[in-house]
Amino acid sequence: MEHFGCRAARADGEAVSERLRAAGLSERQPSVADVVVVNTCSVTAEADRAARAFIRRAHRLNPEASIVVTGCYAQRAPEVLAGLAGVAAVVGNSHKALAPEIVLGLLGRAEQHADHELINIQAAQAASAPPQVVWADDRFAHSFIEAAQVVPVAQTRPNLKIQEGCGNRCTFCVIPQTRGSSKSLPGAAVLRQVEGFVAAGGNELVLSGINLGRWGRDFSDTGGVPPRTLAGLVRKIFERTPLPRLRLSSIEPMDWDDELIGLMAEFGGRRMARHAHLPLQSGSDAVLRRMHRRYRPWHYAEKVAALLRGCGPELTLGADVMVGFPGESDAEFEETVALVRALPFGYLHLFPFSPRPGTPGWALHAERPVPAEAVAGRMAMLRGLAAEKTLAHRRRFIGRELEAITLHTPAEMEARGRTVALTENFLPAELEGRVEANRLVRLRVSGVNAEGTLEAKASENSF
Repeated sequence: MEHFGCRAARADGEAVSERLRAAGLSERQPSVADVVVVNTCSVTAEADRAARAFIRRAHRLNPEASIVVTGCYAQRAPEVLAGLAGVAAVVGNSHKALAPEIVLGLLGRAEQHADHELINIQAAQAASAPPQVVWADDRFAHSFIEAAQVVPVAQTRPNLKIQEGCGNRCTFCVIPQTRGSSKSLPGAAVLRQVEGFVAAGGNELVLSGINLGRWGRDFSDTGGVPPRTLAGLVRKIFERTPLPRLRLSSIEPMDWDDELIGLMAEFGGRRMARHAHLPLQSGSDAVLRRMHRRYRPWHYAEKVAALLRGCGPELTLGADVMVGFPGESDAEFEETVALVRALPFGYLHLFPFSPRPGTPGWALHAERPVPAEAVAGRMAMLRGLAAEKTLAHRRRFIGRELEAITLHTPAEMEARGRTVALTENFLPAELEGRVEANRLVRLRVSGVNAEGTLEAKASENSF
């Protein structure tokens, strides 16, 4: 199975893989597999291109394999993917929960039923090609695929996706089309997953979602069972389970409420990772308004200040920043640069704007595109600034002790007597000596290497 896209998409793919393994299937390389599953992203045109390229390459390597395409691109443009050679089924996010059954059906291991509303589409490339099967609609009735029990095996610190979909309707974003409205995994199911993860020896679990901060808000006030907020769920996890460390993935700025920030202050550095990723997108008020983002630059700065008061300077702050949104002027870009300089970011994810069909941003781009050369120059400037801030943040920890979890170490690094780790506050580290994966350790930082990774030794009082 090949994965593209975000943490939540990866969690979807892992859930599909786990169900197929439970059915007795084993993973093989695409060149010899009977079925190749491609879990796509569609957040940018480049993501679409990468998925198509992989599908074409997989078909060239293994023409006899059936290719099943799922994920966001499969939901947004299923007919395009159905027209690619080798594609036997396209499963949109609306039907992702049925993906394991569809794969098994292609292998003659399960029946495909009429009530799944199959839509036959003739391949676009040749009238004589066999019909393709597309499973996608706009109701998203089968969109939430609850993972099999999450365990620390292939991933030391796996993602548990507890929320799906988004209703924010940002002008640049295709996610409401590709994933539908917000849906939450019930709290009881989340607690069972956490309890099972701990019982299997897990030490760090990442809660993820498409719009994670909205977890629980779709529950009925009368019919829902508390908790009904992300903060309430986190507190319940700490009360009901012995999970050593919980990490939250990306959360929108305005969803960092006082209760959630208070939990970071109460448990940060112990059971809760001092790591916060707040999508920024732009530091310009005017651009944020055109994006239909629900905060202003000063709101963002206030949330960061509150998190720093709660967590202290050990907090690693991350953000997404988009460059070249339609109409972005030099002055508006400079406002973004100024805000990035002013805030203590530990890393940035930088993206050029990519117009997505069916979004308001598509029409805005047609009216006021930012020249490609301007986008390239702005991206280069922000990359340099981001690198400076990342290095400065990591160097602050030289000579200090940090808690970390060991990860699966590549064989080449193991041969050199080294171990890969990730600190509690989300800094990559390389330890002297060999330590098995999934061990909680305390390390002392001695330096930062040329790749920006912390050089460290396990402390004598590792736990």
